[in-house]
Amino acid sequence: MAAVLVTTKINGDTVEFACPPEETLLSVLRNRLGLTGAKEGCSTGDCGACSVTLDGRLVCSCLVLGAEAEGREIATIEGMADQDQLHPLQRNFIEYAALQCGICTPGFLMAARVLLERNPDPTESEIRYALAGNLCRCTGYDKIVRAVQATAKELRRPEKNKHRRKKA
Repeated sequence: MAAVLVTTKINGDTVEFACPPEETLLSVLRNRLGLTGAKEGCSTGDCGACSVTLDGRLVCSCLVLGAEAEGREIATIEGMADQDQLHPLQRNFIEYAALQCGICTPGFLMAARVLLERNPDPTESEIRYALAGNLCRCTGYDKIVRAVQATAKELRRPEKNKHRRKKA
């Protein structure tokens, strides 16, 4: 079959690529575009290591075809930091030792970001529910939950919110 030409926005930049109709978005991101943050863990949508957002919705990129990105907006872990400034979630994952080997970390960060964008004051249960689609085999989930809680608290501070509004 002939390749499909796709025009999409990735991390705010317009990107064009050609891919076979059956190629996954994960494969396109990693192998065609060099965005290797999303990881291939299970290829069945069960581990969350390949999580990205598609039009603001968290998806497993191993279950989305690259051709489905046509005209859509994608955010990957590579777009999370602001230039050389880590996103507060990234900083707190480091501070709270909420990562080990790094395979699952991008997926957890993307899922936590979506949660905090929709719910700036989640309960521990809501955090655990939002992260339930992400599996980690190296560390316990408590440190990850604590990092998300700390980030939520940090982002709710009035001076932080004022700063966020100025940048937007």
